[in-house]
Amino acid sequence: QEEKLWDAMKITACGLGTGLLIVAALSNSVSWYKQDIWDTSGHFWQTAWLKFYHLLEGKEWTIFLFGTALVPSLVFWCFNGILLVADVTGKPTFITRYRIQLGKNDPVDTKKLRQAIFTVLCNQFCISLPMLVPMFYIMKGWGNTFSEELPTFRWFLVELSIFTLIEEILFYYTHRLVHLPLLYKHIHKKHHEWTAPVGVISIYAHPVEHILSNALPVMTGPMIMGSHIVSITAWFSLALLTTSISHCGYHLPFLPSPEFHDFHHLKFNQCYGVLGVLDYLHGTDTAFRQSKAYERHRVLLSLTPLSESIPEAPRRAE
Repeated sequence: QEEKLWDAMKITACGLGTGLLIVAALSNSVSWYKQDIWDTSGHFWQTAWLKFYHLLEGKEWTIFLFGTALVPSLVFWCFNGILLVADVTGKPTFITRYRIQLGKNDPVDTKKLRQAIFTVLCNQFCISLPMLVPMFYIMKGWGNTFSEELPTFRWFLVELSIFTLIEEILFYYTHRLVHLPLLYKHIHKKHHEWTAPVGVISIYAHPVEHILSNALPVMTGPMIMGSHIVSITAWFSLALLTTSISHCGYHLPFLPSPEFHDFHHLKFNQCYGVLGVLDYLHGTDTAFRQSKAYERHRVLLSLTPLSESIPEAPRRAE
């Protein structure tokens, strides 16, 4: 077992190291072009940031709460508010056509949904919000977080790449940890009450899991990098939006595919990560790669639902 674990760690380090080099190479080759675009609008964003900074009189705690709590929460609830209407009412029907697990949550159990929303709000206000206090002092110690000068777009892309890699590592291993039988029974089982997930349950979890698997993987990157509050706001908002898409239960046009994580909720022992890199290295996506869901795991670029163009194979008669 120790030998296997050591081999897995070496493969992981090699794979992630290669991935980081590729990301760095790509960012060097294309970010100069994006930086030119950023520079043309940079004056606007810099001016807007300074107006906002002085509007709040440079009060760092107020700015920090606004950027790490208020804006990401608005992004989360605005996106999920639209999905909740479809989940509860089945309207508009064009959205429900894109449901991944056909026949599930059609419509959603409102009693179960109310309980989930209550837990989500508790996690946000009673766990995530207090966790921002130590994060604030860590970021304040760096001295860059509340700078009046915005970071360059190129640096923001580098940070985003690092945040993503850190989240992938921490989420994958903490997620596998809570799937151990004892921890699953007492902690992670709560999240898996939803075998067919909906967007809002992306942070429906036991408090211990919310800290280990939801909050820390997202917060660690900015704390290590000493990032600007604008970068943190963008990252937190993006993280909440992508996890909501992963849990939404709909494979909608032009949005990232949620098939990977939806398959995890369906099968429980596959697809533990976010990007799928570590699942590939550890072989925890084997069944997924042999499924129709894997064929559908791509950005939908038409209006025809992938459940129609790539349907499940008909079951054999017993």
